[in-house]
Amino acid sequence: MSARRLDQLLSSLGYCSRRDARDWLKAGRISVAGRVEKDPGVKPSPAAVRIDGEPLDHPEGLLLLLNKPLGLTCSHEPREGPLVYDLLPPRWRARNPQVTSIGRLDKETSGLLLLTDHTELVHRLTSPKHKVPKIYRATTDADLSPALIDTFAAGTLVLDGEKEPCAPAALRLLGAREAELTLIEGKYHQVRRMFAATGATVLTLHRASFGPLTLGDLAPGAYRELTPAEQAALSA
Repeated sequence: MSARRLDQLLSSLGYCSRRDARDWLKAGRISVAGRVEKDPGVKPSPAAVRIDGEPLDHPEGLLLLLNKPLGLTCSHEPREGPLVYDLLPPRWRARNPQVTSIGRLDKETSGLLLLTDHTELVHRLTSPKHKVPKIYRATTDADLSPALIDTFAAGTLVLDGEKEPCAPAALRLLGAREAELTLIEGKYHQVRRMFAATGATVLTLHRASFGPLTLGDLAPGAYRELTPAEQAALSA
């Protein structure tokens, strides 16, 4: 990442506007490498910057694992109702680039969701070429035939409104009306539409994993940062 002006850096991290940053500098609130800085145009290392003596909040960016509860949307549009981003601190919601989800879960789907302000990571992990496996657990309103295992694995199922078939998917039946489905793509409402194409309506849907990542004991609505090992595994 290229070096940024100090006022631009503070604004991009959600602290304040660039105009307010200049006021903070004049007030002596900002230091660089231990010395009070007045010039908004300097381009310091973020690690050397302090605001009121405190280091910057995640200047290297955010990568979070969230256990998305039901009822929240993966949108930045307030008119769509409660948002997953409402769970984050206000400063993080003001960052630029903005924190966004890597892929989406609809309002009635719970489970593992990754949030980040690394735009290149969003593009890479949502690209069909990357083929990140994602595991979903679903319950349906009808009994599921074992024949669906071969149907989903064949890679020939064409969803309503689509021209290209779904990529092969691994189905594991957990009960008469409960299943686990592993996908490597992310078509719009794909899990619900795949079951609907076979005559079953999905009643509950939960994403249990994304690539090598799982929720563990993370409570619904809670989030945590990925560990360095998890970040490395995700990038492998």
